[in-house]
Amino acid sequence: MDRRRGEASGSAPSVPVPGPGLGPTASCPQQELDDAELALAGINMLLNNGFRESDQLFKKYRNNSPLMSFGASFVSFLNAMMTFEDEKMQLACDDLKNTEKLCESSEAGVIETIRNKIKKNIDMQRPSALDVDRLQRQIIIADCQVYLAVLSFVKQELSAYIKGGWILRKAWKIYNKCYAEIDALQMMHKKRSQESLTSDRANDNHIPAVSLQEESLSRLKGAVSFGYGLFHLCISMVPPNLLKIINLLGFPGDRLQGLSSLMYASESKDMKAPLATLALLWYHTVVRPFFALDGMDAQAGLREAKEILQTKEAIYPDSSLFLFFKGRIQRLECKINSALTSFQTALELAIDQREIQHVCLYEIGWCSMIEMNFKDAYKSFARLKNESRWSQCYYAYLTAACQGATGETDKAQEVFIEVQKLFRRKNNQIEQFSSRKAERFQKEKPTKELCVLAVIEVLYLWKALANCSPSNLQQMNQACQEMHEPLTIGLKHLLLGAIHKCLGNSDGAIQFFQLAIKDELSRQNSAYIQPYACYELGCQLLENPETLDKGRTLLYQAKEEFAGYDFENRLHVRIHTALASLKDAIPQ
Repeated sequence: MDRRRGEASGSAPSVPVPGPGLGPTASCPQQELDDAELALAGINMLLNNGFRESDQLFKKYRNNSPLMSFGASFVSFLNAMMTFEDEKMQLACDDLKNTEKLCESSEAGVIETIRNKIKKNIDMQRPSALDVDRLQRQIIIADCQVYLAVLSFVKQELSAYIKGGWILRKAWKIYNKCYAEIDALQMMHKKRSQESLTSDRANDNHIPAVSLQEESLSRLKGAVSFGYGLFHLCISMVPPNLLKIINLLGFPGDRLQGLSSLMYASESKDMKAPLATLALLWYHTVVRPFFALDGMDAQAGLREAKEILQTKEAIYPDSSLFLFFKGRIQRLECKINSALTSFQTALELAIDQREIQHVCLYEIGWCSMIEMNFKDAYKSFARLKNESRWSQCYYAYLTAACQGATGETDKAQEVFIEVQKLFRRKNNQIEQFSSRKAERFQKEKPTKELCVLAVIEVLYLWKALANCSPSNLQQMNQACQEMHEPLTIGLKHLLLGAIHKCLGNSDGAIQFFQLAIKDELSRQNSAYIQPYACYELGCQLLENPETLDKGRTLLYQAKEEFAGYDFENRLHVRIHTALASLKDAIPQ
């Protein structure tokens, strides 16, 4: 078997093949289970590098069942988000709307049946196949609305943001209602089961196994927990300056509730269980270190991520996505050579999945920068610049900086000039930063030293200095010390402070951060330097009880005295996290 396919091609024969009547029905609840198993198998195919096989499976049965229709629409949505091609984005919108209509068209019939049951005085407190069917359809409708909102946000237009926010509000209301109802149904079912068990024991009857309805409710709880948990987790990380708007829309943001719900979803038998697993891996290996959610602990979350990978290894032995996250863990552990091997293997396995190849190439480029292997880094970013539809402007900037760091400054200048031409998303902070930084080198030839400094700057801003070895950090320290150009003094001191922090030299870090704060020239050249230096110095001072109050003051200074600089929202999330953790440790 071709290793690139892993388990994908071999999965289909073991999947229960449905007949023409596939789909949940009141008269045949077992059919609903087969439907769920088939949908889960389709998602597992996708994650085992069988994107094409998964797409074919869902499309074959999309008209037979709401779950299979949703599976087909999800694959279509994923394809659109991987390519950002207009045609595929429109196809995904159409597919999601058709799935929504399919779910809504059956609601009237279900409601009518329920009314008839009420007329017949049947006990509606008992969870039935009708409850399962109705809740399943509502959850799918909410899922479709979330993905439609995401597709709307991608357009980056004000009207699209307003429309997307309104759609998300509707989705949240459905999730919240379904979550509460499923909880209530589970409690009712548990209570009735205990009463029945007590009665059976008293009468010495055979004790029944776990009922079909109990399994169905558990799977539905997993289905709703994915969307419910993602809402909580994502809203909990929204920058504080946007929280008022979010709260107006009625969205909560409880991080622990979000993680708990995603964990429940990942262990369920629902088709979104593997997606919940990926969401948890993304949170632990990307979000936590990037937003400094654990303060100075750059390796927090690794234990949880490693446990998840170990439990899923047998199910996804050759999954390019799971190998990608394995590489992320290795990178955070500073095992850069092992990380490069994982990313390279994932790149080879994802032969039919261009965008998965691109995220692997991106990580290979970053690991190469961390190792100060600028040649391999610029080759990876150059390929992304030519192939990716995401942000060619950003990839061009990384290419130019790394190529210049090798000493190829003439070619680097050509790419720096190209950055301006590729600057299309005017409201995107990353592209704004890339364009502004590249602007200097349109007329002025870059030097190798300035390009090396640019690479170290990017490593700092993306929280990657903590992944560097002491020997590479010492090389970076030397490169910064040798820079004496007036325009780079503030940046030089900020980077030296960050490098010394990573080397464990707290006194040196404090000294350099203080110098960065005092550099007024940086306000004109790189306005982010002073607020970031205030934040960094504040965090350092929080480590010492004697300077804790000064540290808190600096965090508020960074938050309130500066505005309109690069990556402002990014820093606000980090400041908010640092202040929140301080309040938890020392109640105010």
